[in-house]
This record gives sequence, C-alpha cells and structure tokens, in this order.
Amino acid sequence: MRLALRELWLGVRRAPLLAALGVGTMALALFAFGLFALVAVNLEASLGALEDRVEIRAFLADTIPPAAAAEAQRALASLPGVATVGYVSRDSALRRARVELEEFRDLLESTPLPASLELRLTPGARSPRQVQAIAAQAEAMPFVEEVRYGREWVEKLHQLRTAAGVAAALLGGAFAAIALLLIGSTIRMAVLARAREIEIMRLVGATDAFIRLPYLLEGAAKGLAGGVLAVALVWGVHLLAARLLVPTRYFSAWQVAAGVVAGGLLGLLGSWVSVNRHLRALWHQR
Repeated sequence: MRLALRELWLGVRRAPLLAALGVGTMALALFAFGLFALVAVNLEASLGALEDRVEIRAFLADTIPPAAAAEAQRALASLPGVATVGYVSRDSALRRARVELEEFRDLLESTPLPASLELRLTPGARSPRQVQAIAAQAEAMPFVEEVRYGREWVEKLHQLRTAAGVAAALLGGAFAAIALLLIGSTIRMAVLARAREIEIMRLVGATDAFIRLPYLLEGAAKGLAGGVLAVALVWGVHLLAARLLVPTRYFSAWQVAAGVVAGGLLGLLGSWVSVNRHLRALWHQR
C-alpha cells in the first residue's frame, strides 16, 4: 500500500495538469448529474407539499348527537392510513367559509353549513385507490351524509407523481451513464499516458495487482475530489437560484456524503475497467 501511495504521488507530480484535467472532467460530469438531482429533490418536495393537502371531508347529519360525532371521530381515526381526524362544527365551518369565500358572505349568512370530520392521511395512503377506500369506509358510517375528497385532483396528482418518478429514473440513469463514460475516458487517458511505465513494470516482474493498485487509488482520489468540487458547484447554483428565482431545497447531509462517495466509486470503477483493458492488451501482445 505504501508503494502504491508513493506511485500515486509521483504520478500526480509528474503530470499535474493531467491530474487537474481528470479532476475537472469528473467534477463537470458529476456537476451535471448533481443539477439533475437537485431538480429532482425540489420536484419531490413540491409534490410532497401538494400531497399533504390531500384530505377527506365527511359531512355529518344535522341530527347527529355529540356523543355519536365523537364516536365517529374515534372510529375514523383508527382506520389504517388515517393520520388525524379533526371535528369542524357548524359555526367553525361558517367562519372558515366567510374567510375563504368573502365574495359570498351575504349568501352564507342565510345558508347553514353542516358539521364535518376532516381526515388527514399518512404519506403512504394517498394513492387514488387508497383514498377512495377510506372515503367509502367513512361514507358507510352512521350519520355521515356525504363524503368529498376531490377525486379528479387526487388522480391527477398521482399521475403527475408517477410520471415524475419514471422520468427521474430514466434521466438519472442516462446522466449516470454519461458521467461514467466521461470519467472512464479521463482515467483511460491517464493510463495511456503511462503505458510505457506499465510495460516496464510488467517486464521486471510486477504483478497485475501491484500495477493496478496505484491507478485504482488515483481514480478513487480523483473521483472524491471531483465529487467535492461538484457538490460545491451545485451549492453555488442552489444559492443563485434561491436569490434570483425561487427558494430551493438543497441536499441533506447524507445525500451530500453519498454524492461524494459515489464520485470516488465511479473513479474507482473507471480505473478498474481502464487498467484491466490495458493489461489484457499487453497480455495479447506477448
């Protein structure tokens, strides 16, 4: 390991521009992927905020006794997928309607509004099928006259989330493949630049593992450095977008760490492929 680290350091000192070019190319490749990931994170956050607004409203009969209303509230709160159930009295419903529908204030004075139960759902129970099933259970309860939950809106939101997930998977895979190709090409340039050195090491009896190790360490080191630089560049874009456009959400700490580690792994993988290809070529020449 000590010899491999020494070879790594000597290689960087002999060709600092090539090493800087490798780190810069990796950083740009990872930066492009990071920008896509930043958009995906913010899109996910926006869709999550919309999903938080999914609720089911069960309107109660005017003749329902207070005890029955409390019992219905407890029964609905025990259903799988229901996070909370809030009781909205007739007076509270009227006050809310006056605020939200101020232009119809005069009409609301003469139109009594029914009491209702508002069901908030857990994040894993907001698909159209699940919402419909919970709404059907609520509607089947005594003293519940009508249930509303915005069926068309829930279905469109679910379709949007599904489409966004498929697009993110396809584009993410494409960006990752492009980044891997760029990183592999960059590392292959470094290997070819030292091809004669590899041949000499092979002639004096060095094993493939001994030859391969410095390049693997170099690829991993360049990948980590490129990952750190890419994270910094994406952070700059995040600050610029928040200042000039709209507030954006940045990656969490573990996502940042995962991005840097992914850069190191991509560099390691690219080095492995490039060095093995070159070593196989030398074996065929013998």
